[in-house]
Amino acid sequence: MNHVTGPQTGDVQPGYRAEFALGGHSVRHLRRILRLYLERSGLLDVADAAELALSELLTNVVRHVPGRRCGIYFLLLPGAVRVEVSDRCARLPVPGGGEPLAEGGRGLLLVAAVTDRWGVTPHPGGSGKTVWFECVAGGAVTPDGQVGERGQG
Repeated sequence: MNHVTGPQTGDVQPGYRAEFALGGHSVRHLRRILRLYLERSGLLDVADAAELALSELLTNVVRHVPGRRCGIYFLLLPGAVRVEVSDRCARLPVPGGGEPLAEGGRGLLLVAAVTDRWGVTPHPGGSGKTVWFECVAGGAVTPDGQVGERGQG
């Protein structure tokens, strides 16, 4: 059985960065790492939303990025967390139509619904992109002075 351990409260760094070639269990393991990170940072109340949004972004990497390679970055903000998933695929994600019987296409709609802000930042020269989201705890103010509103990108 795999176990994920993390730093003790007070030992949490403001950022966590790693690169992966995603496999069959990667999404589950990265969700657990994010939950531990948020728990030890006192942001457990945003963990469910952040885990769900992270799962959707990583699933997009598995489905659409050749080689399934990506970088992840968890960044603690005052009363919030920002999660970034970067890859080298120039194709930008597009929210699907949310067709009820479609097999996919609802991931970004879900990200918009459960996070406070999200967006896509293309890398210079078309060398890839970073898809990011922020989850704000209990109406906290983000560094740019805004209280997050669900689904605003």
